Amino acid sequence: MSEFNQPISGNDLARFSGPNTFMRLPQATNLDGLDVAVLGIPMDIGTSWRSGTRFGPKQIRAESAMIRPYNMATGAAPFESLQVADIGDLAINTFSLSDSLKIIRDSYSSILSSDVIPVAMGGDHSITLPILRAIAAKHGPVALVHVDAHADVNDDMFGERETHGTVFRRAYEEGLIQPDRTYQIGIRGSGYAATDFSEAQGWGFRQFPAWDLWHKSLAPLGVEICKEIGERPVYVTYDIDSLDPAYAPGTGTPEIGGLTTPQALELIHALSAANIVGCDLVEVSPPYDPSGNTALTAANLLYELICVLPGVAAR
Repeated sequence: MSEFNQPISGNDLARFSGPNTFMRLPQATNLDGLDVAVLGIPMDIGTSWRSGTRFGPKQIRAESAMIRPYNMATGAAPFESLQVADIGDLAINTFSLSDSLKIIRDSYSSILSSDVIPVAMGGDHSITLPILRAIAAKHGPVALVHVDAHADVNDDMFGERETHGTVFRRAYEEGLIQPDRTYQIGIRGSGYAATDFSEAQGWGFRQFPAWDLWHKSLAPLGVEICKEIGERPVYVTYDIDSLDPAYAPGTGTPEIGGLTTPQALELIHALSAANIVGCDLVEVSPPYDPSGNTALTAANLLYELICVLPGVAAR
């Protein structure tokens, strides 16, 4: 019997039953012995358009029940070398964004003190700012792989400086990320002005608009990013709206002309050489996709991210 936690097999207990944890992994009430902690941050009070991401973690967990532990494409077997558990949801304040951001940072500071790699299910993209604050407090400014339809570098939204659309301006201003090792992949759509993208380029951000990636494999891009990052700690933040709405309609700010799911897999697979110290997947809004396909896609991308974490065994 393996010494590591294993997802409950569909041959032992029907997939439509059992615990509502990510991949039906054990739920942990403390971090002792864990290498990876999967957690939910059920929040949508940082959004500016369609809400509903507060339901994201619950739906992602539900759709993850179909995922099996062995990665057929890459040979990765993450649960053979990493101790992984679902630690539940953070108890955010659903009436206060500022309070919730503080709760997230404090919670992450505690998680990181145990040398655990956190893997978060959002929630809207505002959750990434307090996560980066905690990550940088431990690792220093990190490299960033940011997959998204939007650059999220607004100065403010409705006068608020901490929202899902201002995350990476604040991260840049606060020195949480390395600007010349920040990669924004899949950005696209309409804007208010050219500066919506170009200003961040002036800070050193590397941007890869979706229209430059159409009909291309993203594997070479992932390899290039890993070479440039080297051994630096890197954080990966994956907004589900980076995908075209044909693949992921259940999100708050959809933009046409996005990435495909094969491209998403190619990119993640190519990041296997990166020193990933944490990751998140955000902006899944189940009310806008009754089929559950968006959450299903999100669950699989989270599994693929776990499969490229440092220390994962490949058979």
